Amino acid sequence: MAPAQRFVGYPKAREGPATPYLGTEENVPVLRGWLLVAFANLITRSSWLARTTWRDANFGAAKDIPSLDEYDYRFQPLVTPLSTEDPPRTPEITTDLMLPQPNDRAGRFYSAADYHELYKSGKLTPLQVAEALFPLISRGQNPPAKYESAWAVTQQDIALRAAKASTERYAKGQPLSVLDGVPFGVKDDLDVEGYVSHKGLAYTESHPFFRPANKTIWPVAQLEAAGAVMISTLAMHELGSDVSGCSPRWGTPVNWNNPSYYPGASSSGAGSALSAGLVPIAIGTDAGGSIRIPSAFCGQYGLKPTLHRTHTMKSSICVIGPMASTVADLTIAYRLMSASNPDDATQSAFAPSIPPTPTAKKYIGIYDAWFNQASPVVLKKTKEAVAYLTEKLGYELIDITIPYLQEGQAAHSAWALVESVDHQRTRAPPGSGLDHMAMVNHCNKCLQTMGALTSGVDMVKCGQLRELLMGHLAFIFKKYPGLLILTPTVPDAGWKIHPGDQAYGFIDGPMTFRTMMYIWLANSTGCPAVTAPIGYADPEVGEGKLPVGLMATGEWGAEEQLLAFAKDAESYLNEALDGGRSRSKDWADIIGLASGSVTAQAE
Repeated sequence: MAPAQRFVGYPKAREGPATPYLGTEENVPVLRGWLLVAFANLITRSSWLARTTWRDANFGAAKDIPSLDEYDYRFQPLVTPLSTEDPPRTPEITTDLMLPQPNDRAGRFYSAADYHELYKSGKLTPLQVAEALFPLISRGQNPPAKYESAWAVTQQDIALRAAKASTERYAKGQPLSVLDGVPFGVKDDLDVEGYVSHKGLAYTESHPFFRPANKTIWPVAQLEAAGAVMISTLAMHELGSDVSGCSPRWGTPVNWNNPSYYPGASSSGAGSALSAGLVPIAIGTDAGGSIRIPSAFCGQYGLKPTLHRTHTMKSSICVIGPMASTVADLTIAYRLMSASNPDDATQSAFAPSIPPTPTAKKYIGIYDAWFNQASPVVLKKTKEAVAYLTEKLGYELIDITIPYLQEGQAAHSAWALVESVDHQRTRAPPGSGLDHMAMVNHCNKCLQTMGALTSGVDMVKCGQLRELLMGHLAFIFKKYPGLLILTPTVPDAGWKIHPGDQAYGFIDGPMTFRTMMYIWLANSTGCPAVTAPIGYADPEVGEGKLPVGLMATGEWGAEEQLLAFAKDAESYLNEALDGGRSRSKDWADIIGLASGSVTAQAE
């Protein structure tokens, strides 16, 4: 019998109190247009208005919870499954991940294996693919490139060098891996050598913050080491501070499933690029659903790993993870990204995540009062998928409860804003003569002002609430080993674009809180989570059906179990769902364009 997994930082399993769930609680204004501009100017000058808005957003809710003093402070929800190997074993890219997609599959998206097989046969080269992509994505063309809004900066010389090197390896019969020559994109808040990371801020060439990185961050470097071609950086919501994807300064990326709806944020460019079929893999970050929300809105797969699993970030909530159009590619990217980094003492201590055995008991836990807050169409689609999982694939459904969800969500939002304020202030350090608030848009002037009001006492109470929630989750995971907590990824099918929001952006607190209703728990507790598309809803406006996502949240270190779940969800989408997977009419046939078998689509 295999020894039990050992952890550092695993919380004491302790069932939390029974508390009712009544939905999100906030009383904040909806601001857009000139009202937003006026409010931003007022809140930065009026401490009374700032404090009132902070209070109405319920950011101080944790301090009112009775008996939190019984719990220790948990400022980092870091739980590390310990490796017993030195050096830790690198997860394998197994042969089952290298199978091309069936040609007759409805809504077929190209996978890394599709590219790899064509490269090996000589029917296509990585250089042809890169050259086919540039006219579609590069900014500064006249007329603008059709898909440019998803992308931040495209440095063709850097990408072409990588594509040429890959093409030469294939010519010699020496590809590095199944990812060799496969294009991918990286969110604009991660360091890539030679690229400026803007984090969605307006570019100011003279500002010292805007300088190219001299080293590529570890998870991205691992994909490049496998031969993948980083084709461009991906646009994002400014500072990653909201979850719609609206970006007045760079242009909002298009949700190609239905352009009348937002792509989701803050990895909005990644969701857009994947939904258009431009790349099979993208790398995003997730501090409050920013991998999972755009994946759900855009009908893709997204994995939020355990805290610090792929890289130790300067955050207690943010992680780097993969987004992809297929579960195989999501798995390949995750396994490469999570390889042990000898220069990162925290990340390198992790044991490799182990796929579940075929005979392992499969539990899914649902908290009905929470789950049922979703809209009727999302409930219908997700419950149909759950029925398939339980009736056809052997999952056992367990009724669970989770305490203080309203207060926990408010605490997570307050914590996220505090971290955002700190990160933004480092871009204009004392003595530099720079104003960190001068760099941000009207929305972030409001949010940064509010975030700065959270006190040390509030942070302590948030830390105690985090320990309570983690202890309760540990109690559930110990009672039902391998249990996955299931929810809709987001409670609504899409977020409609409001006319005029491209001018200044907008703040819609009630919609933001609602959209984050399910995703925040994994960030606050450090748990991993995965989202998978499981159906489509008819839109209220525009053309094109809206994807619906199902999310599973697992125990710390359970990424491979979540990927196995995503594979089961993928089988439901492709094989059991009436009509199968859907694809946008504006989906770009990159392989066809690169090989010359199809012509560029009209604008």
